[in-house]
Amino acid sequence: MKRLCDASVGNMKNSTFASFQLSTFSFRTFTLLWVALLLLLFDVPAATPRTGQIIFSSNRSGAWRIWMVKADGSELKQITKQEGDEHDVDPVFSPDGKAILFTSTRGGKTGIWRMAADGSKPERICDGDQAEWSPDGARIVFRRDERIFTRALAGGKEKAISPEDWPHCSGPAWSPDGKTIAFAARWEKGNGVFIVAAEGGTPAKVYDQQGACEPHWSPDGSRIVYETETHICAINPDGTKNRVITYFGGVQRFGRFSPDGKMIVFCQGVSEQGPWEIYVIPATGGTPEKLTDRGSNMYPCWR
Repeated sequence: MKRLCDASVGNMKNSTFASFQLSTFSFRTFTLLWVALLLLLFDVPAATPRTGQIIFSSNRSGAWRIWMVKADGSELKQITKQEGDEHDVDPVFSPDGKAILFTSTRGGKTGIWRMAADGSKPERICDGDQAEWSPDGARIVFRRDERIFTRALAGGKEKAISPEDWPHCSGPAWSPDGKTIAFAARWEKGNGVFIVAAEGGTPAKVYDQQGACEPHWSPDGSRIVYETETHICAINPDGTKNRVITYFGGVQRFGRFSPDGKMIVFCQGVSEQGPWEIYVIPATGGTPEKLTDRGSNMYPCWR
């Protein structure tokens, strides 16, 4: 009898343990399937390492110079190292990544310069500032005397594309398809972002509230990132779906998209006087991550 009772108890224990294992397995399986379903429904992207290089201007060594850092914040290095008090700002990678446009006061006059990505072979192109490349790298768009011009790098032919009676134009940026140029203009009531055909014409308003300026295109041309008096925002080129990206304290400036369009790099200061540091943030908003922490660091460009 005792053995029968022991056997019954043992069978009961084994049955209970098996049931527990089955329940635990079912719960875990259900949980995993539910999480997978949520990821599919809400299209939650997997975390991926940030790649590419970010160039920017910094005064950490004294005068403003061009620096470069990997998008993950590693391998910081100085690109321009000339002696003297000349300043180098507004760096922009060429479409193939082999050259950099920048603004410099070298020679005592502000002008647009070009150099190899490693800082070698610097050459002056023309008077002006805030230059950007065309998508094919054959032309540039830039500001001179508060008007927007394009210039062919071969031959130097220039064309004014902002209306002659438009005041205080700045921050031009070529669309990825090469057809359109975004820029800002300042009026008595404030700044606005506009787009115009690359060959010139009548500009169309994108947004003209809250001091909007400094526009830059997403890689697919579907969005424009711009700055207000205090924050970074993104908007469709037709003025729809305007969204604040940086909604936290301080002042955010000079936003640009990452090469894949999923992130935005920008600089932030405690006030408009700085000091400025460079951050990255998801293009739809979220928690920013700081990349620099010394001196003032501005005008980032990511490739």
